Amino acid sequence: MAKLQKLPIGIQTFEKLREGGYLYVDKTKYLVDLIDRGTVYFLSRPRRFGKSLTVSTFDALFSGKKELFKGLAAEEFFERPDYRTHPVIRLDMSLTVTDEGRDEFYESTLDIVETCAERYDLSLERTSPSRMFDKLIRELYKKHGSVVVLVDEYDKPMLDVLHSPDKVEEMRNILRNMYIRIKGKDQEIRFAFITGISKFSKVGVFSALNNLRDISMSDDYATMLGYNEEELLANFGCHIDAAASDMKISKEELISKIRDYYDGFSFDGEARLYNPFSTLCFLSDRKFSNYWFESGTPSFIARYMKDKKLTVEQFRGYEVSRDFAFAPGEIETATAASFLYQSGYLSLRPGVLNDFSLDYPNHEVLTAMSYLLVGNIFGNDMELNDAMNHFRECLVTQNAKGVQGEFNKLLSKIPYDDYAKAAANAVPRGGDAREWIYRSTMLSYVYGIGLDVEAEVHGNKGRADMVVKFRGHIWVMEFKMTKHFASAAECAAAALNQIKEKGYADAFGEAMLLGLAIDDNERQITAIDFEKKTV
Repeated sequence: MAKLQKLPIGIQTFEKLREGGYLYVDKTKYLVDLIDRGTVYFLSRPRRFGKSLTVSTFDALFSGKKELFKGLAAEEFFERPDYRTHPVIRLDMSLTVTDEGRDEFYESTLDIVETCAERYDLSLERTSPSRMFDKLIRELYKKHGSVVVLVDEYDKPMLDVLHSPDKVEEMRNILRNMYIRIKGKDQEIRFAFITGISKFSKVGVFSALNNLRDISMSDDYATMLGYNEEELLANFGCHIDAAASDMKISKEELISKIRDYYDGFSFDGEARLYNPFSTLCFLSDRKFSNYWFESGTPSFIARYMKDKKLTVEQFRGYEVSRDFAFAPGEIETATAASFLYQSGYLSLRPGVLNDFSLDYPNHEVLTAMSYLLVGNIFGNDMELNDAMNHFRECLVTQNAKGVQGEFNKLLSKIPYDDYAKAAANAVPRGGDAREWIYRSTMLSYVYGIGLDVEAEVHGNKGRADMVVKFRGHIWVMEFKMTKHFASAAECAAAALNQIKEKGYADAFGEAMLLGLAIDDNERQITAIDFEKKTV
């Protein structure tokens, strides 16, 4: 087998990627198009999605590193009669210090501006970030002509301290005063590109930059970052062949699995994209894992889910308007739907009644978010791991009572008032909101374990609440609330009969059929009825 081209896992520098002989999916046509069509842009994308590499590529374009673009779409850019190089100010705000107070953040921001000045042998007085930044633009313009400004991870300082509104406001004030200089330097600035995870604009940073063009949800740039399936197959075909051979499955089956795990990000509701970091990691390791989540899951997401009493299921199929993500407001007061979308944990799908609906992009994100939720509920990693192992064992040994016990252990961990708060936030697709909370919590638990599970599985006579598959064992489950029946036993029997009468298990050979009765007063499954379906 021919030697495979190196995969650029974690490489965020365009020069290193090109000189090192790494595989590169050519996105440079989008960069040239942006340069041709405007001057000041903002792009929001989730972490590990190629934002820093894009910033680095812009840097190389404007710095005249023509040799790096040989064979790429942007190669022609250097041959234009009006092409010339520009000094580049590149602010990487991920390098700021945010965990040691305002003064350290302030000093680290000065360091970043100072480093940009040193690139062009300029020495600036350390005054304030805004004044130093202003002076840097003026001095470079006088010495070299119009300037290019690239701001990477502009919002990371605020996201780092999201749990502390006072700190968010302190950092926002410092950053706003600095970023506003971009607007005031229209003559001196040839091009500006700002990127980050979020955009909130009412009174914060972006009120100072109302001249920029936001391309975050633009159809024209929906596939500028990430890989669509055509790009995946065209660029990584040899790697996919090698992985399929290693895993002893067909290429078609492997592509289907990769699609399920890592595809599904969408920024216009139509085009679907593979997560570049996770896809590269999989092709390197040749095993399915939650690479994106495990590469640095921000602790604020777990805290955010817990503080807001959010369930994993409540946003699935939730319809939103086109402007929902970037409605006026600040990051600490944003709606949960907006915050989770901008953070990359929710993705856009075509809407039925509105512009878009929301869902998790793929299996990786859904299972990771579910694990976060149950981790918040249990609190203790060892206890959670023991519970998960026992649940798997119950599925394999067809221990219905054991499944009931593990679900009840989960439900008993949830504080009483959390049920009411979660029910108030619930977005059920019809039916009882309280029942929906119990079902969605248990479904999140099974997702979090990493099992093959489907909710509301459609048949020709109705929808099964949950179908779980593990190591050849299939469980079809139906949940009902005891308040609608004379007894818990009658409730469980009705749930089991519904599975049989509506043929929820008809598509399977052998399966365990399990009816569960939920008592809202006890907040427990107080009765079950089960039956083994044979071929």
